[in-house]
Amino acid sequence: MDVMKTAIRFGVTAAAALLAVFSGWRVWDYYMESPWTRDGRVRADVVSVATDVSGLVSEVAVRDNQSVRRGQLLFRIDNERAKLAVRQAEATLAERRTARDQAEREAVRYQALLGSASVPQQKQEQAQASYDEADAYSQALADRDLAALNLARTEVVAPVNGVVSNVSLGPGDYASVGQGVLALVDSDSLRVEGYFEETKLARIHVGDPVVVHLMGEGRQLSGRVESIAAGIADRERSDTHGALANVNPTFNWVRLAQRIPVRVALDPAPQGILLVAGRTATVTVSSPSDQRTAR
Repeated sequence: MDVMKTAIRFGVTAAAALLAVFSGWRVWDYYMESPWTRDGRVRADVVSVATDVSGLVSEVAVRDNQSVRRGQLLFRIDNERAKLAVRQAEATLAERRTARDQAEREAVRYQALLGSASVPQQKQEQAQASYDEADAYSQALADRDLAALNLARTEVVAPVNGVVSNVSLGPGDYASVGQGVLALVDSDSLRVEGYFEETKLARIHVGDPVVVHLMGEGRQLSGRVESIAAGIADRERSDTHGALANVNPTFNWVRLAQRIPVRVALDPAPQGILLVAGRTATVTVSSPSDQRTAR
């Protein structure tokens, strides 16, 4: 009887020890080897919207944090000066067209009299030169088209679908060419980027399914690994004018694993989940072998 009790106690103790070893191994594998990270971010491309022509803002058609569609009017530059430029270019074009037609008629007439003693050679050459000079009509046509383009560009429209942010523009403000006046978050480029330790990259592959948990959100998102970054900045090295590497001479025995960005393409989000660029997330990658094991 005592032997049986001893055997039972031994078996229970051995089972507990094995369970503890297995649990410890699973915890180690999860935290040290499994491809997951709490260092994830929702990201999106941000377009800095600027005008292509300078001028006073006459109208702002959007408000801060408003959703817009591609081609929707954002703001308008006062176009009176652009309209005058178009009228001036059209007048110049009409003048050049008249001069070109007249020179063409004279060139044809003198060409018919080519070789005639009544028309000096010098006169014929002058007629041809006048026709060639009147070909500046092409330049006037280009100037007219440019003026029309500048007039059209006084209306600034959304280049992508998204949400307008940081609108600090108002009627009467002066907008300069190329100077960003508002930000447009491209909603079609929303994605998640997880920053994984380099020791976990061997278990991450393009196409692997991904589960994303946003901080403060009970429901999860799904997606797939789209790409892995090709490089990150080396903080231990800087360039010099002599084209030689300037390397930090210090070296620590304890080396922290570098974090590599992994881009995740998201599936359509469940209704009600707010995807805001900059939100933090936990990103977990499931490899095909993990899925087979789960099944």
